[in-house]
Amino acid sequence: MTNKYEDLPDVLTVDQVRLFLGIGRTQAYELVHTELKHINIGRRILVPKSALLKLLEGEENVN
Repeated sequence: MTNKYEDLPDVLTVDQVRLFLGIGRTQAYELVHTELKHINIGRRILVPKSALLKLLEGEENVN
């Protein structure tokens, strides 16, 4: 996993978000369900890279 925002894919899995932010699995899922815009495709949860940027910049980003 990269440490550069620019190198991230346009759509991330929860695990990719977790690794990028350096947080645990439970905390990553809590973040996705409370603060990060995401989409569900079947059982998959995908987070747009732009939603992660908004979170890091402190903008409101709730589903």
